[in-house]
Amino acid sequence: MASVTTDTGAYSSLTSIAVKQPARPDVVIRVQGVNYAYGSGETRTQVLFDNDLEISRGEVVIMTGPSGSGKSTLLTLIGALRRMQEGRLEVLGKDLTEAGEAEQVELRKDIGFIFQQHNLFSSLSAIENVRMATALRPAGVREMNERAAEMLGRLGLSARLDHLPSSLSGGQKQRVAIARALVNHPSLVLADEPTASLDAESGKTVLDLLRGMADGPDRTTVLLVTHDQRVIDHADRIVNMVGGRIVTNSLTRIAVRIVRALAAQESLRGLGEATLSRLASFMTVENRPAGDTIVREGADGDRFFAIGSGIADAYINGEFDEELCFGEGFGIITAYFNRPNRRTVISRTDMELYVLSKDDFFEALKLDTSFENRVRATLMSNPWFQDASPGAAGS
Repeated sequence: MASVTTDTGAYSSLTSIAVKQPARPDVVIRVQGVNYAYGSGETRTQVLFDNDLEISRGEVVIMTGPSGSGKSTLLTLIGALRRMQEGRLEVLGKDLTEAGEAEQVELRKDIGFIFQQHNLFSSLSAIENVRMATALRPAGVREMNERAAEMLGRLGLSARLDHLPSSLSGGQKQRVAIARALVNHPSLVLADEPTASLDAESGKTVLDLLRGMADGPDRTTVLLVTHDQRVIDHADRIVNMVGGRIVTNSLTRIAVRIVRALAAQESLRGLGEATLSRLASFMTVENRPAGDTIVREGADGDRFFAIGSGIADAYINGEFDEELCFGEGFGIITAYFNRPNRRTVISRTDMELYVLSKDDFFEALKLDTSFENRVRATLMSNPWFQDASPGAAGS
């Protein structure tokens, strides 16, 4: 068996990318300390609590959360459909904190709204419903008709231009409403369950169109309230709201990779996708070069690692123990399990590692006691941890 001879690798080559990465510099939505309540006096009910969020130009962001979590209220505040109460809100360079009705109306001209209720005019055809929106950016009748027909065509409705809403299916009416929202190529699109009534093919068409607008020369920003899992592959970030608060704000592509790696770990078997997703939202990404000593046997551990790509070698008492690859985990958080690292782990190749720090681990547990119980029960069922008892946080 080979012995360990490699010393601890230098950290100068290590890069860390937070899953909770902030928005890019060109911010078009800035939410700071936003609170909101309905009613007054004894009937006052607060639905938003001290929310902060930044979204940049060209991003597609999903907002999720249980019913009543405040998603739609926040969306309508961003869309200048409600007056602000507390906090600060800037949208497309305009300060809505104390904006009047005229300022709100002016901002809404640059926003495309998609709601679950289609709100189509029953006496107007599909193309006439869409053409009404073009009046916000007036041109000749022919040009406005062409713009409306072109957008309806992109959504697969070229054969339904002259149909009244009563002769359209629910999905077709939804696509007409989407065409109306997008026909002016708005700077910002706000959508509430835009694909809920669409079949797989129509839903993909809509999502491809939104993604194309975000990536195109206009770099349209898209914020969607949705529970549709099909949206994830088209989005840049997921914002999760619970009880009126933004609790996670994650990069989707990285988060999906992390969840897949966590799901592959034997020690986390039994944790559902929602629990793994919440755990992933607290993790960071580290790139380690070949030959780097990542953890050392006997040392106190302050991080837990899951392998996203690459290969590492584990050693016990200087002797080779096993090869580690995708989905396998190592490291320990001594403050929780009261035990040091049991192995030394050295990267054999360049590696992408998903890392949960001690502080973020305790923060994740603190936010949800049922989450802590699920994590603890699963970890304790693993023979690795059966002789470990949780210690006090921060010990």
